[in-house]
Amino acid sequence: MRITGRWEDWVAVVAGVAAATSWVWHGMVGAPMLALYLTGLLTVLAAVMSITRPGLIASEAIMAVLGVFMFLTPWLVGFTDVTAGAWTAWILGFVIAAVGVVDLPMANTAHHRGSPTHLARGAGAHGTART
Repeated sequence: MRITGRWEDWVAVVAGVAAATSWVWHGMVGAPMLALYLTGLLTVLAAVMSITRPGLIASEAIMAVLGVFMFLTPWLVGFTDVTAGAWTAWILGFVIAAVGVVDLPMANTAHHRGSPTHLARGAGAHGTART
């Protein structure tokens, strides 16, 4: 079995797992824990969707939005006083947002390359040649 996917997507998987588990080593509970855990989990899901469906533009956009949300989480949820947790959210949020933005053009290219009109020029809707 060959592992595929862009390296940026795998970086997002690692960042999502780190975010989802970071509350453990920061000792956070309640809303901060839930915010990091769910945002990390959703990031992993979006990254896996991007790996398995490279032309799916929405997964890259969702990843960028999740990264921005994670970056803002310390202020929105109110854990800027937990220095390590806040820095984790800021760094991982920046990385996830950057990966989402960098992957958007590549996903757009893969989307257009994989569309039926580009694959079968001169072919009908079901792949049969037009006469």
